[in-house]
Amino acid sequence: MTAKEEDLVMVIDKPHFKVKLHETLLEVDLKKGIRKELEDVLEAKPIIRENLGFLFQTIVPLDVRLRDIKSVNVDKKGQVKIVIPSRRDIVIPLEPSESKRLVDKLNELIPVEKERALRDLQAEKKAEAEEERERTAAFRERIR
Repeated sequence: MTAKEEDLVMVIDKPHFKVKLHETLLEVDLKKGIRKELEDVLEAKPIIRENLGFLFQTIVPLDVRLRDIKSVNVDKKGQVKIVIPSRRDIVIPLEPSESKRLVDKLNELIPVEKERALRDLQAEKKAEAEEERERTAAFRERIR
């Protein structure tokens, strides 16, 4: 789940981590230490991330597709809280002004990404239905 630098919308650089907001993805990358090494392993091996990501999400912030985010807001401490169904909530410790900027941008991009994902899913289902109709028609032609 890598995002291109061309679709980069915002970067917040902190001493121990970097937040990168892309048009379709939110990345929280650690900068150093054992967690950083673990994060690098998980990002290099997508199959491990997909299968064991739930176990590691409490240790290493994993990349999150915007379409998977249920809600995002600023908590009482001024930090960003991201709610993702079937996953532990993510809290990003930012300054209140940074948090507001990030949350505003996320709330702008998330509905757009969810709509795009829904359109893609509908187009995929339509293509599958058309393919099934073609297979059925071809089968009927063969048995005639």
